[in-house]
Amino acid sequence: MKSEKLTGILAVCGFGALAFFLVIACGACGHVNAADTITAAEAKDRVGTVQTVRGVVASTAYSAKSKGKPTFLNLDKPYPNAIFTIVIWGEDRAKFAPLPENQYRDKTISVTGPITTHKDKNGKDTPQIEVHDPKQIVIEDPPK
Repeated sequence: MKSEKLTGILAVCGFGALAFFLVIACGACGHVNAADTITAAEAKDRVGTVQTVRGVVASTAYSAKSKGKPTFLNLDKPYPNAIFTIVIWGEDRAKFAPLPENQYRDKTISVTGPITTHKDKNGKDTPQIEVHDPKQIVIEDPPK
């Protein structure tokens, strides 16, 4: 009976909604189990799956004049050599205080969500997670 209900939920909500629910449910506890995380470099091998990716925010940018007004957080290597990017769209920026490009810069963080890719202007596919809720990101550094 339980598996029938789960199948029905998946059919009605779809994988994306279920993945987002799991992301929020996992992020709500504010703790990420290190055994369940992958590195920014490993993300390229997990495209199409929901993962928790851990790394140091090496560079940030808010592109106020670009379509969708995205904020980019690049883990472990700065742009233009980024190996993994977190994207926060302009419509979600108001949910973050302080601003994400300031709040997470130089911090070790974990981000949870579905991994997709983005082809940059040079044709390179970079793995990314789009963040819609601050609960998807956990700062791992101890407070100073």
